[in-house]
Amino acid sequence: MKERLIGWIKTYFLFVFIFILQKPLFLLYYSALYAETAWTDIFRVIWNGLPLDFSLAGYLTAIPGLLFIVSAWTLSATLRRIWRGYYLFVSILLSVIFVVDLGLYEYWGFRLDATPIFYFFSSPKDALASISVWQMAGGVFAMVLYALLLYILFLWIQKGIWRSMKLPYRRLSVSGVMLLLTGLLFIPIRGGFTVSTMNTGKVYFSSNQRLNHAAINPAFSLMESLSKQKDFAKQYRFMEAAQADELMKTLVDPMVADSIVTVPDTLRTSLFKTERPNVLFVILESFSSRLMTSLGGEPDIAVQMDSLAKEGVLFTNFYANSFRTDRGLVSVLSGFPAQPTTSIMKYPRKTQHLPAIAGSLRDAGYRTKYYYGGDADFTNMRSYLISSGFEAIVSDEDFPVSERLSKWGAHDHLVFNRLLEDMKAEATGDTGDASAADARPFFKVLQTSSSHEPFEVPYRRLANDRLNAFAYTDSCLGDFVRRFRELPQWENTVMLLVPDHVGAYPEYLDNQTIERYQIPLLLIGGAIAAPRHIDIYGSQHDIAATLLAQLGLPHQQFTFSKDMLNPASPHFAFFTVPDLFGMLTPDDRLIFNCEAAATVLDEGTAKGKNLLPGKAYLQKLYDDIAKR
Repeated sequence: MKERLIGWIKTYFLFVFIFILQKPLFLLYYSALYAETAWTDIFRVIWNGLPLDFSLAGYLTAIPGLLFIVSAWTLSATLRRIWRGYYLFVSILLSVIFVVDLGLYEYWGFRLDATPIFYFFSSPKDALASISVWQMAGGVFAMVLYALLLYILFLWIQKGIWRSMKLPYRRLSVSGVMLLLTGLLFIPIRGGFTVSTMNTGKVYFSSNQRLNHAAINPAFSLMESLSKQKDFAKQYRFMEAAQADELMKTLVDPMVADSIVTVPDTLRTSLFKTERPNVLFVILESFSSRLMTSLGGEPDIAVQMDSLAKEGVLFTNFYANSFRTDRGLVSVLSGFPAQPTTSIMKYPRKTQHLPAIAGSLRDAGYRTKYYYGGDADFTNMRSYLISSGFEAIVSDEDFPVSERLSKWGAHDHLVFNRLLEDMKAEATGDTGDASAADARPFFKVLQTSSSHEPFEVPYRRLANDRLNAFAYTDSCLGDFVRRFRELPQWENTVMLLVPDHVGAYPEYLDNQTIERYQIPLLLIGGAIAAPRHIDIYGSQHDIAATLLAQLGLPHQQFTFSKDMLNPASPHFAFFTVPDLFGMLTPDDRLIFNCEAAATVLDEGTAKGKNLLPGKAYLQKLYDDIAKR
């Protein structure tokens, strides 16, 4: 029995040792992010991260514990092969998780969750498009090397255990003791005997969010994220349902609360000079307010956007709902806020029940079409777009192979050219089908992709590859607008320019800062009544209600979307990323960490005012998802 007991203990603490060692490696890899932290913080990170390490070590020791029980009855070669196979699987799994997490943290600002798995299985090609060949080769090499080192370590420890083990005389007694020990793993797995079970929030110990992130075990974070993907009705239970309902009444648009409400003409702000203009959305990959001098950002990057801002309607306190395209698209096109633990686009059976601008405009007599140079099947995008009401989708497969030179498909200038050629054909009636004589207004959406990693674009104006990629997309937009002005549709068109999210610049994004989510919202076109700046607070999911209200169309089905230009609407911005939600108003800018149950940012003249409303909003959002 002694040798099995010692072997069991060695196995458990070997896993703990591996997880402990990963933390200084993570800090070393991101030394630039942790340059101002004290050397003692390394020990604080390790110490406070132990609960997750103990818990995951418990999960991984469960199968060896069962194998120790079997070893009381047989020491066959088959048992040893099973043992070696398990350690090989664990070595590969831990290696892949650690290396992928190490590569993604720079861009996402939080530890690994289920998001990359969803991206990979929806379209492996697009999931890997952000990575250069050398990065991929380096990552694979690192995974193989780390997995090999782990496997050698496991076998070295196990070899000593095998050498000392013999078949015991009291097999039942030995089996019973080992079964009891394996059962006791429930304690570290659960995190003790308290009411709350183990979760990533238990390792949060610092006001410095990056130190908290360093303490998280990425394998545990991934496992926890996977377990939360479908149990929506039980997530984010901050308060009793009745209290959440009451708070939610103060956070919705008046039309949602009362479908017959009207805004007096004296209070209505009209941005358009025509009743039914064409509507063209351009969704700009990863753009942020930091790229525009007109929003206090860097000079000489988005020079075309800055120029267009002088003639259009610019919202200066506008925010992205999240950090990835799939979340941003649903927010922009369906007026539905992003979620911190999942992406609703993963679930076609739920997205088919979401309201959508395309569906509302199609019902109002608009033609609808979507343009994207990449794979429209990535992240279930095609199913979402079709169920949203888009009658036609142009994607990478509609461009010749010779034009699919980007890792994401066709470069932005080619997608803009395709849209322009289609509109020229519509203007002249030379479309080759019955739609040539279609006089209905159009709703078109163009989604760019070139300003995404790996920033390889057919353009060079700036030395920095990231900024140059943004400058390229900006130049494509400027060239498109210049040529579009020459078409007859321009005078009756509203172009809405909005990013899908903030990404890539600044190089290291901090999820705890307000600037991480600030984006431009710019309306231009011949149908715009007059240029102006609007400082009302809003988010991507408010575009739906605001646009439909401007068109005189109902929007009560967009439960979470608010007409930003209605004085009676509540005016706030809301965003989420894994771990966090933010709610911003002129008098309180608040970010709350849900895992740590702690406010990480609270500034303004009415500090704390947005905490309960923000919690209620997130709770009701998950109630809504659960019902769809």
